[in-house]
Amino acid sequence: MENALIAIAAAIAIAISTICPAIAQGKTASKAMESIARQPDAAKDIRSTLIISMALIEALTIYGLLVAFMLVNKVQ
Repeated sequence: MENALIAIAAAIAIAISTICPAIAQGKTASKAMESIARQPDAAKDIRSTLIISMALIEALTIYGLLVAFMLVNKVQ
């Protein structure tokens, strides 16, 4: 029973850590494209800030994957 709960916890960890950053990345990219459309001269600055923020958001997904791997290792 305990192994089943750990497996479910791993599944929930990976689901939440994938869905939430995906939504955040979509919103971030959308707002960046709107900003570039409004001010094409600032596209270079907006693009570099977008890449940095996307990398930080993606790190959250990797942390969730790491937690899921740690939980799965407890099952075995």
